[in-house]
Amino acid sequence: MLLVDRIIGDRSDASLSHQLHQLEHAHAVDFLVLPRNELSRRRFRARSEDGLDVAITLPREEKLFDGAILALDTSSALVVKVEADNWLRLRPADMAAALQVGFHAGNLHWRVRFDGDDLLIAVEQELKSYLDRLEDLIKNGTVMPIESGEDG
Repeated sequence: MLLVDRIIGDRSDASLSHQLHQLEHAHAVDFLVLPRNELSRRRFRARSEDGLDVAITLPREEKLFDGAILALDTSSALVVKVEADNWLRLRPADMAAALQVGFHAGNLHWRVRFDGDDLLIAVEQELKSYLDRLEDLIKNGTVMPIESGEDG
């Protein structure tokens, strides 16, 4: 098991990118793939893409992020990769419907973003649970689910 108690750096940092690039050519960079909602956690265990058991115990002042380097030496590296977001796209029927859907999403503390007149909801649980919560609004024509997928 690899114990990680600090973040070494950012994969975009010029002083580390050359070493990472060399390790990538040697197929020696492993990734700890995490959903976005896990990034705020400080203590947990996970398994990397290559099957390495990793125990994270970060101090309060450090927070995981996409590209965080957790381990780096001359023979290997471990880097955080954030899973792509999946988004449920909702199209309100009119302005009143948009307010109603926005109020609903806010009450449920859903992570949202906007794309024109559409409301996109980050799917962080099973998609069905979101559609179940919106069932009455969908049935009465207040909102229409358009699509769901990575990055909206």
